[in-house]
Amino acid sequence: LLRREAAAEPETPEPRDWGRSPAAREEPGGGRQKTFRALLAAGPEEREEPAAGSPVERGIFWSRELEEQVPRGFAAEEAAAWLSAARTARVSSLERGGCGRSSNRLARLSDGSRACVRYGINPEQIQGEALSYHLAGVLGMQERLPPMALALVEARGRRWEPVREELSGSPWAEGAVVSLTRWVDNLTAVVAPAPWGSEASAGRRLQPLSAGELGGLPRSQLVELVQWSDLILFDYLTANFDRLVSNLFSLQWDPRVMRRATSNLLRAPDGGLVFMDNEAGLVHGYRLLSMWDPYNEPLLRSVCVFREGTARRVAELHRRRSAAAELRRRYRAREPLWARLGFLSERQAELLQARVDFVHRHIAHCRAQ
Repeated sequence: LLRREAAAEPETPEPRDWGRSPAAREEPGGGRQKTFRALLAAGPEEREEPAAGSPVERGIFWSRELEEQVPRGFAAEEAAAWLSAARTARVSSLERGGCGRSSNRLARLSDGSRACVRYGINPEQIQGEALSYHLAGVLGMQERLPPMALALVEARGRRWEPVREELSGSPWAEGAVVSLTRWVDNLTAVVAPAPWGSEASAGRRLQPLSAGELGGLPRSQLVELVQWSDLILFDYLTANFDRLVSNLFSLQWDPRVMRRATSNLLRAPDGGLVFMDNEAGLVHGYRLLSMWDPYNEPLLRSVCVFREGTARRVAELHRRRSAAAELRRRYRAREPLWARLGFLSERQAELLQARVDFVHRHIAHCRAQ
């Protein structure tokens, strides 16, 4: 990994403004990610010491000690409390900017919190966002996604009464389903680490991230790689093309794209990765598999070290052939408006199970190696 990174140092990305306070944007080097090359070049007082002990157990699992160092993200109890409040709070104001496409709005809620309100180009994008969020819960990685709930646009309803005038001037249709995602302050951009960054930008075939390549890496890099292994597995299962895959696709026009910020992936102040904007997952992504799987599948094969809990959940979904059933059960139990958007079609449910089975076989292959 160190050898590969030395070939090309990623550019420092411009920090994204999504969820970042003005003070945070003024901090020198805000959002800068140390590359492996920078770590090598640092002086003795700056260089981070290599992590002690093996980062991998039984050949393919991140060590428990290392997993304990991963930032906790959006803890379940905190997420549940925010969701409960957000579902009953009134919308005090709506602002343009900061939440993606022009049809989205930044909402201030009556409880004092803020949320990005996303209005999809079509309903399947909102459905994909909601289903991806709950699939992350099935997989045990929901803490990496900001809490998300569905809401119904009703201009004459009590909830939207304070912003009725703004709604009349927006492109939102009465009765449409939108998503409310908790706003998070001080998020910064993320550059893909090796082997997905410099390796991909150099046009080489992606090589598996395996235990033998991790020795001597500093603790902070290993902690981030733990999160990346979950992200790549998650994006394969959901067929999400609007993150690292879109950057890989753009290599044909921009050979330096992998040295820039990764789409829809941000870093919280505690170092935890935040999997943002999952609208392309499960529904929209499944319609475009033939276009995007040539990128998604090599990405999955580039990972051969996993969180044991993630691998265990995949194995259980494979054994029971219950991926869609578990997702449906969780979605219906935790999202009051689920029926407004419906669930996966029978064909989409079959695709989800097939992708779970593929991931399970890949993990078995890594174990055999």
